[in-house]
Amino acid sequence: QEPSSETTECTGINITCSHPNIQSNEYIYWYRQLPGRNPVFLVFGHKDSKLVPDLPGQLWLVADLRSSALHLAQPQRGDLAVYYCALG
Repeated sequence: QEPSSETTECTGINITCSHPNIQSNEYIYWYRQLPGRNPVFLVFGHKDSKLVPDLPGQLWLVADLRSSALHLAQPQRGDLAVYYCALG
């Protein structure tokens, strides 16, 4: 996972996470931690693409067995956060 990424409002961004040693029965989990808050679960995936239910049309996950990317289509100031990926 890149240590940091920047964009401007309404300019889409991909947050990528590399996981070359993922097992076939493992999933990729993404979390978002807003400033001063606890991390919140966003989405999980395996080998697919899906919308994030809480932010339809704004955020989606694309994953394969080597990496995943969380795409923010039109980020706003409220999306400023630390984004984490994890395997499980």
